[in-house]
Amino acid sequence: MTDRLPGFNTLAIHAGAAPDKSTGARATPIYQTASFVFDDVDHAASLFGLQAFGNIYSRITNPTNAVLEERIAALEGGTAAVAVASGHAAEFLTMNALMQPGDEFIAADKLYGGSINQFNHAYRNFGWNVVWAKTDDPSSFERAITPRTKAIFCESIANPGGVITDIAALSAIAKRHNIPLVVDNTMATPYLIRPFEHGADIVVHSATKFLGGHGNSIGGLVVDGGTFNWAGDNRYPALSQPRPEYAGMVLSENFGNFAFAIAIRVLGLRDLGPALAPFNAFLILNGIETLPLRMQRHCDNALAIATHLSGHAAVDWVSYPGLESDPYHALARRYAPLGSGAVFTVGLKGGYAAGVKLVSNLQLFSHLANIGDTRSLVIHPASTTHRQLTDPQKISAGAGPEVVRLSIGLEDPADLIEDLDAALSA
Repeated sequence: MTDRLPGFNTLAIHAGAAPDKSTGARATPIYQTASFVFDDVDHAASLFGLQAFGNIYSRITNPTNAVLEERIAALEGGTAAVAVASGHAAEFLTMNALMQPGDEFIAADKLYGGSINQFNHAYRNFGWNVVWAKTDDPSSFERAITPRTKAIFCESIANPGGVITDIAALSAIAKRHNIPLVVDNTMATPYLIRPFEHGADIVVHSATKFLGGHGNSIGGLVVDGGTFNWAGDNRYPALSQPRPEYAGMVLSENFGNFAFAIAIRVLGLRDLGPALAPFNAFLILNGIETLPLRMQRHCDNALAIATHLSGHAAVDWVSYPGLESDPYHALARRYAPLGSGAVFTVGLKGGYAAGVKLVSNLQLFSHLANIGDTRSLVIHPASTTHRQLTDPQKISAGAGPEVVRLSIGLEDPADLIEDLDAALSA
């Protein structure tokens, strides 16, 4: 092939993968092993000292996982990636590399409820403090910056409401203050939005969702954009200061534009251990091969369903940026011209009680706590995913009492509309 970068569809199938050299297997094998044999003592020493790349123990690296890492790095346009046990693990290891006790990070207020809970409560055990800013008001992020601020965090498309974040505006603020911008790209996937192209420095994923796409495996990914200069920045000692466990090595000096990914691997996975099982990596890899086809069908179906519900007598409002009437439609056209994703919310006129009844009456939609499946899914966030939040926090996150979240699958849209109409009128 020429030096031209392959297209997205080709990368989704081929990036990181090749026929197995020893067996000729075309599909990526599942290397279901805990550890790997060294060539000799010197080889082992070089691996443990980070003088050579290779496999030591599947908690740190695994050949199946490595294909997944190379593939998502290629699709996102990053320099390197690390596969981990879940989306929460991806967020946790990212903050572990950036934060020290007493530090702060600024987070957009429109986020997945599990992330809000993690930031508000679990992170306090490590002395990491979240400061909330208004997703719709980029200036609120700048006003929240202090000398202890170590990162800005947002979702490209916010869960549950499908809100589009102005990544470029947040990036401009982050760059003015020399702070890395971390973007959770789970809802969009790189098929719809590539955050690095809009100024992000780090991308995280719950690969459980649209990347895997079939609701059969848990996984997470951290992607290094290679855009942030860690060298000499004493605010980030994990990357800029000598590491005593590696004979004084400075990761930013040794590994350059993929130093952050190395830090996630050798300071995070090595010591904290949320490793991705190779079998899960295999399943997610197979899902990514059809990502472009699935995401386009997800988006087309979602637009059809959102359009129908926006005119339904039992529905007060629909939050989906694909609708021309939606306040985020202009941002959707700018950032996600191929589609606005598959997840959106509706507000029911009957409030909390109507939301509970709807999820109970649907037949084709599955009532469960997930998104990004081939099957259509439904949940009432106020009573489930956002239950731990206060009422003001629920409303701020787009999960008020009347809200129902839909994750539109790949079924025939006419069948989904029939199921919704029957449940709404029951």
